[in-house]
Amino acid sequence: VQLQASGGGLVQVGDSLRLSCAVSGRPFSRMSVGWFRQAPGKDREFVAANPWTGGTSYYADSVKGRFAVSRDNGKNTVYLQMNSLKPEDTAVYYCAADLGAVHGLRAIRTYNYWGQGTLVTVSS
Repeated sequence: VQLQASGGGLVQVGDSLRLSCAVSGRPFSRMSVGWFRQAPGKDREFVAANPWTGGTSYYADSVKGRFAVSRDNGKNTVYLQMNSLKPEDTAVYYCAADLGAVHGLRAIRTYNYWGQGTLVTVSS
């Protein structure tokens, strides 16, 4: 399985950005996908997750109401729409995937496959 994250960049406070995660190599329709981020000097943290079942997505409290995760099974791609960006959203964003996972989607250890990360910088 290969994951390719893209869409990062330098934006201003309050701007929006959409990240994409293209997944290849497995039946995408049964892949749960999560987004994580790691700011300089900090641990990697959960941002959002989209379960393969089509159920409710999960969000970290820090992004709830501002970020939205969605998927396009026809394009084998998961998106992270980020609105009202703040300086504290600055980080390298990683997408991760696992086949068939439905529990523990907020946990790093749940995911067996990881993308390379894309940098998001929010300037004030």
